[in-house]
Amino acid sequence: MTRTEALAGLSLQIDEPEGVEPEATVVMLHGWPDSAALWDGTVAALRTRWRCVRFTWPGFRDGDPERAAYPLADLVERLRQVVQQFGGGRPVTLLLHDWGCVFGYAFWRSHPQLVARIVGVDIGDAGSRAHVAELPLRAKLGIAGYQLWLALAFIIGGDLGNAMARRMAAWLRVPVPAERIHSRMGYPYWITWTGSAGSYRAARPFAADEPLLPMLFVYGRRKPFLFHSRAWAHALAVRPGCRVVEMPTGHWVMVDDPAGFQRVLQDWLSPGA
Repeated sequence: MTRTEALAGLSLQIDEPEGVEPEATVVMLHGWPDSAALWDGTVAALRTRWRCVRFTWPGFRDGDPERAAYPLADLVERLRQVVQQFGGGRPVTLLLHDWGCVFGYAFWRSHPQLVARIVGVDIGDAGSRAHVAELPLRAKLGIAGYQLWLALAFIIGGDLGNAMARRMAAWLRVPVPAERIHSRMGYPYWITWTGSAGSYRAARPFAADEPLLPMLFVYGRRKPFLFHSRAWAHALAVRPGCRVVEMPTGHWVMVDDPAGFQRVLQDWLSPGA
């Protein structure tokens, strides 16, 4: 059963198992330049057993204001309202990708009592000392280059800004139709590099022993650089209740290998896994 709800300025899509009580609630958060549609295949695989809740972030939706930068505290508060309203009275599982990881990890730090488990897809301790130390110079320049380009596209806006965002998306082989990509989606990069809108200082990278709860980390190896350190992934993999899975995909693991990703996810979510 699928329904749409409005809360905290968001349009939520909620999928429930039919005729049975959901085993848990999975809240799905996307990143750049995606929308709630990123999780269509994942929801189809999970909805028979789990309640699936998803939405498109402010600024990523058609019709959102030009050059609106949404502070981290604002996004965390909206997410808190969603979790408390639709979590079924229990801590939820967060399923996160890209910027959804950044915002979701920050939410866990602010409201750990509302989160039972985390599934992080392709973003781990990105930006930590260990991660930066592992990156070769070419990778550091590549990360700075695409992020600054998208931050500039956000500020320029309009047709030129949209064209810049779509050009970068094509270069990165983003699996999103070009007409659905616009410069307004670049505000996280603008905030990251300028410190505007309160900055993202509160979204600090994971430490070597974080997070302190069960976590599944899935990442693709077919990309120019990793968004986690090997030391962090190793420390996570040996902790009880946690698992690290490398897949033969790019950054969009759930799109490049949907069946493989869904199998890993369902196995880990199942009781007794």
